[in-house]
Amino acid sequence: MSLVDPIMGPGCGCDDADLLHGLLSVDAALDVLTGLARPVSESEPLAIGAARGRVLAEPLCACGPAPAFDNSAMDGYAINTSDLVGDGPWMMAVTDRILAGDGRARSLRRGTAMRILTGAPLPDGADAVVMQETVRRDGNRITLRKRPAPGAHIRRVGEDMGAGDVVLPDGQRLGPREIAVAAAAGADELRVRRPVRAAILVTGDELRTPDSGPGRGRIPDVNSPMLRAALNEPSVRIIATETGQDSLTGLADQLGRFAGSADIVITTGGISVGAADFVKPAFELAGGRIAFSGVAIKPGKPVSAGHLERAVWLGLPGNPLAAFTIWEIFGKPLMARLAGARRAPSRRRHVVTASAIRHRPGRCEARLASLVGCDGMGREVVTASGQTHSGRVGGLPDADGLVLLPAEAETLAAGSLLEFLPFETD
Repeated sequence: MSLVDPIMGPGCGCDDADLLHGLLSVDAALDVLTGLARPVSESEPLAIGAARGRVLAEPLCACGPAPAFDNSAMDGYAINTSDLVGDGPWMMAVTDRILAGDGRARSLRRGTAMRILTGAPLPDGADAVVMQETVRRDGNRITLRKRPAPGAHIRRVGEDMGAGDVVLPDGQRLGPREIAVAAAAGADELRVRRPVRAAILVTGDELRTPDSGPGRGRIPDVNSPMLRAALNEPSVRIIATETGQDSLTGLADQLGRFAGSADIVITTGGISVGAADFVKPAFELAGGRIAFSGVAIKPGKPVSAGHLERAVWLGLPGNPLAAFTIWEIFGKPLMARLAGARRAPSRRRHVVTASAIRHRPGRCEARLASLVGCDGMGREVVTASGQTHSGRVGGLPDADGLVLLPAEAETLAAGSLLEFLPFETD
């Protein structure tokens, strides 16, 4: 198997044992989520300098050619190569100096040169620029020892983009590279989709929040700050972060209120089968439709999703590592879809294991992993944690991503080829 060969089968192999119990595979669940999400349709104009992280609402076309005129790519001398008769060296008089931004019309006289700086417009009659390092200058004369090719060191009008060219498509997320293209295309402002409105509802009577203070039996609320950090980007606006009510009707009222104003409602906890797990019945009581509940993955098996009024619901597990893992695998592509971003290639890539890995068959397992270099074939090598503990987050800062262990595998030998989902760096 080469590095570009796909790993055959349904994604990471999670279509096996647990699917007999009605659980979806990872990739099947992702397809369902994609079908649930409706990209935001409203848009707004935004100054180009403020558009980083937003998503284009319409294609961007170049306002004119770029470059707008023939100009020099180097500091040097503009010449006409037809003046270089014989074998050389050639001597020429320097008649003028052209600076970048100088808009005056210039014409090159036969047998002469003009001093020209990078970005300055090429004078009429010139067909090459000679780099200043390759000539000798004595007063107002230069000596050339090597004949340049016609067109050397000239940026031709429109060679980067032509007037009317589509330079960025609808759905393009705008980063520094795209902003550079938009500026070169002559755009001062861009029409972008409005931010996705997100509401976060964290359940668990045991959670300690800044408002609740310490108490016996309470544990820190990890998921609220983690999700707020994950959603802290220009294409998202968090409209609410609340702790779930401790009654079925109260929770249903919260979900219904969020659904009326949010594009996505994210809950954590309360989606298993315990007596105190009210989120799914509350969601249905509020009028929601559950699309799936349970995915053949570890950690995060109870992950659920559905639709309530205009909002998509994503139900994450309560254990913080499970919530983080499910957010990485499901939440990020779901948010990209809601933001209107065009479908990007999967971030998953192939790696090989540094040592043998044992795994309990039945579900695809997403295990924390670190990149440790490359093998003799140039393939990336990872080490994976020995076990996955859904409530432990201490290992997250040292991990580079998640390695996906196939559901059917019990032992993976050193050098096994696996899928790896890298964490995005801030």
